[in-house]
Amino acid sequence: MPFVSKRSALHLSNEELKNLNRVSKSRTQPKSSIERAKILLGYYEHKSISQIARELETNRPKVERTINKAFAYGIHLALEDLPRSGRPRKISSGARTWILSLACSKPLDHGYPSELWTQRLLAEHIRSHCLDNGFPELSKLSPGTISKILGASNVKPLKLYLTLHQ
Repeated sequence: MPFVSKRSALHLSNEELKNLNRVSKSRTQPKSSIERAKILLGYYEHKSISQIARELETNRPKVERTINKAFAYGIHLALEDLPRSGRPRKISSGARTWILSLACSKPLDHGYPSELWTQRLLAEHIRSHCLDNGFPELSKLSPGTISKILGASNVKPLKLYLTLHQ
């Protein structure tokens, strides 16, 4: 007596079926997307997971993950990699906010003779005052990192300087 799967059948619309066929035969799509499309087409054709794994020369867990992802997120997302958490940030959100507030203030307010921050002056100020403000992770902060933080927040003190002096 053959094994009967407890998973429900995969129901695809005509558009989804055309898309899976197109992706499975593509020569420009990533290999992982092509393989996932072939897995989903095989499951749609009522092939067993073991049979799909043998035909595609892969393993059962990969086939099961792809099918489960199709049921959970839909056919289009099942062809793609899901986002992962990634490496945790070393600089906290509070520290980033403090850097942005410093960049938006004037160096005159902090006892410096210049009117606008340079990246080097801002980095030196942050490194010397980070422990007092509770941000020890900023003790080795470089001007390049400050530039990235300011750029990601769309704060451009240098552009402000150029527009004021033209």
